[in-house]
Amino acid sequence: MPEMTEVIHWILRSDDRLLILAGRDASSPFPIGPHLWPGEPENTVVVGEWLGRPCHAADVTEFPKVPGAEPTPLRALFQLAGAEAFALAGRAVQLLDWQAQHRFCGQCGSATEKRADEHAMQCPSCRLVVYPRISPAVMVLVRDGDKLLLARSPRFKPGVFSALAGFVEPGETLEQCARREVREEVGIEISNLRYFASQPWPFPNSLMVAFFADYAGGQITPDPAEIEAADWFALDALPLLPDPVSISRQLIDAASRG
Repeated sequence: MPEMTEVIHWILRSDDRLLILAGRDASSPFPIGPHLWPGEPENTVVVGEWLGRPCHAADVTEFPKVPGAEPTPLRALFQLAGAEAFALAGRAVQLLDWQAQHRFCGQCGSATEKRADEHAMQCPSCRLVVYPRISPAVMVLVRDGDKLLLARSPRFKPGVFSALAGFVEPGETLEQCARREVREEVGIEISNLRYFASQPWPFPNSLMVAFFADYAGGQITPDPAEIEAADWFALDALPLLPDPVSISRQLIDAASRG
């Protein structure tokens, strides 16, 4: 728990919204404390630093009254304040979720305690230690000459197409996952897998690892349980794409540039 005299930034969450300073300098989206409310919220997590000050996060039942601050979805923060603020808030949301979901030991059922020296919840009875969960997922953009293979899930916004993606299974390498997911989702084979970049994705706790790949054979046969539509698109005639905040859009933009 921070000292009451310490000046820190707060990432506060209530009902899946964050309290964000809107309409001000975009470099300072997080309210500064400590005098935001009487006392301090429970179960605070230390997130890192913002503009040289400590940054803490907490879930609250209702937001304090802060002039100029508005409840804001996490995804909207990228457009409001940029990638760095979005990444810090995403880290905060993942840590808050982890803390809320591990109040009791999954092995013996006892109430857990937060360790002071690291992000970990420990059971005082059986000593089980639980760290924040990270779920690795692979994204693959398949290319055949000047065409890109893009698909859409029923969960996407209307009209949006993206690269293929799926979660890594136990005992599986990233490369094995990439080939399996492409085969399962659209029925084709790939070759020449090349790493592009990675991105923490706090919806809810993924680490997206993105690759380029070349088409190596087969006919597009979408898995109806996962893929609503899939097709080859020319680089100069791409469909509606994901928001710029996502690594899928960055992957497609990089392919379009060359």
